[in-house]
Amino acid sequence: MSSRRMTIATGSLLAASFSAVMIFPFSAGADDEGPMSGKGGKAVDKAPAGVELTTLLPEKIEVDNSSQETAITATVKNGGTKDSGEIRLLVVGFDGLSVKGVEGCAEIAEKDLPEGSNSGFACAIDNLAAGKSKSYAVDATFDLKKEGKICLPVQDADGKKTFWQQGPVPFGANNPSPNAPATPLLLGTDNSPVTPGSDKAGGDKAGGDKSGGGKSGGKELPKTGPADRILPLGAVGAALISAGAAGLWWTQRRPQRGES
Repeated sequence: MSSRRMTIATGSLLAASFSAVMIFPFSAGADDEGPMSGKGGKAVDKAPAGVELTTLLPEKIEVDNSSQETAITATVKNGGTKDSGEIRLLVVGFDGLSVKGVEGCAEIAEKDLPEGSNSGFACAIDNLAAGKSKSYAVDATFDLKKEGKICLPVQDADGKKTFWQQGPVPFGANNPSPNAPATPLLLGTDNSPVTPGSDKAGGDKAGGDKSGGGKSGGKELPKTGPADRILPLGAVGAALISAGAAGLWWTQRRPQRGES
């Protein structure tokens, strides 16, 4: 009897250990995107009194090595004491990062994209209450053979003022893993292309041209800090928002995610 009880107890312990091995890694994987960050962000034009607009991006994303697909969460926040009124968030891709869709937002026509960018979406927000934030699910692709950047400007309704702009800020990895299922990329890190000697969107690694223009030959974005650029207001105000395009964006369906 004693031997039988010992066998049963041993079996139970093994089963518990096996369950722990199976469960714990799965739980940890749920937090892969990690914390959010305003890295690369800067206030530009003065916001209305009592309004404080900022944006957040995940500190880490993962790119599927076979499909090049990735998911990014873009968040706009009003940390002030007064409601924002009508504003909009733009989600713009540069170089190896292409924005394919943003939940509840309208695609920006190619001819209206800011100079040097390859894709973008405009998210109309009727009002962002004081202390509230709104998040958007961004579907994108990332060519790991290139550097890739994303930019989040927050503007007034007609695009004449940019209250805040995060980026163009890079996502990247110093040691990409082409043979792994996915490659983790960190916010604020220049990507080292998987293929040695391949063209890099921002020039060489040491002190090269880090503009968001890539190979477009466009005008370099003005410098505002060690790694920050501000989209030219001409491109955002005039090219991005024409009288005809403005009406189209504001008639698009509202973002489907609620305020937090």
